[in-house]
Amino acid sequence: MKLRFIVSLLALVTLFGLTANAQELPKIDASVNYSYLRANPGTSGFNGFNLNGGSASAAYNFKDWVSGVADHMLTYLFGPRFTYRGHRRISPFGQVLFGGARAGSGVFATSNSHTAFATAFGAGVDWNVRDRFSIRPLQFDYLLTHLPEITNGNNQTQNNLRVSTGIIFHFK
Repeated sequence: MKLRFIVSLLALVTLFGLTANAQELPKIDASVNYSYLRANPGTSGFNGFNLNGGSASAAYNFKDWVSGVADHMLTYLFGPRFTYRGHRRISPFGQVLFGGARAGSGVFATSNSHTAFATAFGAGVDWNVRDRFSIRPLQFDYLLTHLPEITNGNNQTQNNLRVSTGIIFHFK
């Protein structure tokens, strides 16, 4: 009887330990995304255009609600991401990123390759499929860049929209 109680108690402790381990927040999230960018050059006479491509980001989770993010797609942006993890499967987030944008000749109506200040304000949602795998069905970002215009070289403000979808891998 005593042995059965001890075995049952050990099984219960093991079960609770595995459950607690499964709910542990991953330290690093790495995502690979498809991104659509609606670019709006600030130079008069140049129309907006669309860019399709890939982007990647990595996030270090300091707490369950805040992480530091590095994002790359024609830009290299860094900043905080705030995530609400109140639901097991759905995790909405908002982020504010700062850094730079790089444009080659002909992109954003520039004559040469340029690097300039950029910032992004955005929000999205992650669908947690497994402990180590999530899907990001939708992410919107307002991307502000300050690249020089082609006619006189003065910096212009470009107001751009980026929409992304992708896969997130979680590392503990």
